[in-house]
Amino acid sequence: MEKHSFKICPLALSFFSLLAFIYAESSSKIGINYGRQGDNLPSPSQSVELIKSMKAGRIKLYDANPEILKLLSGTKIHVSVMVPNREIPIISLNQTFADQWVRVNVLAYYPQTMIRFIVVGNEVLSFYSDRDREIWSNLVPAMRGIKKSLKKNNIPNIKVGTSMAMDVMESSFPPSAGRFRADILNTVITPLLQFLSATNSFFFLDVYPYLAWAENPSNISLDYALFRAGNGNGNGNVSYTDPITNLTYTNLLDQMLDSVIFAMEKLRYPNIRLLISETGWPNSGDIDQTGANAYNAAIYNRNLIKKMTARPAVGTPARPGMIIPTFIFSLYNENLKRGPGTERHWGLLDSSGKPVYGVDLKGEQNEFNDNQLPMPQNNNPYRGKIWCVPARRVNGELLGRALSYACSQGKGTCDDLAPWKECYQPVSVFWHASYAFSSYWAKFRSRGASCYFNGLAVQTTEDPSRGACKFPSVTL
Repeated sequence: MEKHSFKICPLALSFFSLLAFIYAESSSKIGINYGRQGDNLPSPSQSVELIKSMKAGRIKLYDANPEILKLLSGTKIHVSVMVPNREIPIISLNQTFADQWVRVNVLAYYPQTMIRFIVVGNEVLSFYSDRDREIWSNLVPAMRGIKKSLKKNNIPNIKVGTSMAMDVMESSFPPSAGRFRADILNTVITPLLQFLSATNSFFFLDVYPYLAWAENPSNISLDYALFRAGNGNGNGNVSYTDPITNLTYTNLLDQMLDSVIFAMEKLRYPNIRLLISETGWPNSGDIDQTGANAYNAAIYNRNLIKKMTARPAVGTPARPGMIIPTFIFSLYNENLKRGPGTERHWGLLDSSGKPVYGVDLKGEQNEFNDNQLPMPQNNNPYRGKIWCVPARRVNGELLGRALSYACSQGKGTCDDLAPWKECYQPVSVFWHASYAFSSYWAKFRSRGASCYFNGLAVQTTEDPSRGACKFPSVTL
């Protein structure tokens, strides 16, 4: 086809340059995930004021909370709302329900509240029960229903996506070998990428270099995970060159992101943009959770912000210059989250609303007063024995229920608490729970069990054994 040259007048060029600048300005603003799984957190109104004072450009909710959406009205904060996993099936099967969801959770607040993203489901493909697998097949149809409803209401500027964890990848190393899991490739991933491409939306990715590093700290440099490799602040230059592409990586996040980019390219979707829907570093954790401390968290998030707010945009080795909208996880330490200790310690703020460490979400501040930020003591894996015992001042009735649960799980967990055995005395709920918790954790940790028991248990390196009663332990 014949090519025709044409000229753009200076005024038009200035206009398009301004549009590009405005888009870059908006897209480089850092967002925060506002989770509310805590019984000691500031109120929504206090939280919105804190978010504004932190100069967050975006906020991501895990629902479409009416109070919070009203409080965000009139602000310039871009908002992401979420369709809970449990609502996906009915929305996927009936357009009327999709229309109703949009009417109740979007139209009631838009455009005064600047809703810009609707996330349909949270890490849906990371759950594997039969019921969860049914939701897998409902996911993309539900996204189509939500998008169709937005289109009917003439709302083109809200992007629809779904958040994915890195476990959707079958292979992520080297990045050029990135590919999606075979069990979801044709049934979910391919239709999802078709939808994202057709609607010019983002691949929403929850990506945590901490988790990748913590699984293999002896072979992955901590500086590499904290963006300190090669920037003069770490211990020497650490980099990795992909043997297929010859692309060189100086941080773990880029490596993980590019593995997803290459996985999409293999399916002939080279242009779908990435959005980091969650990333961060835990500010504390259990004894066996290496590197979870406020010092590392501060370094990670500060360097992340610096990278994502850089002008011009840095991108990744596979996509240099790419703008990657980014949400840090999370606003608060959330004390009701289940699982290991890190689950309750991802916050930029503690439960009182005070900063755990200083960050500048605009990426303009280089110096922070860290005099009271302790140097890390757990950057190397703990070696020794750990026991699991009741926390102090716990409710006796709840402790009794947890004791019953631990003993009901089998594998001889509480055999030594029988009346004729060494650990029966003293007869108290606290003593029996101490033994049962340690025994349960020692027997089931390899299957994913944690020393938590709904907040009733803590880890200890002090052996609680007495006399002939020897407590089982986890040995690292």
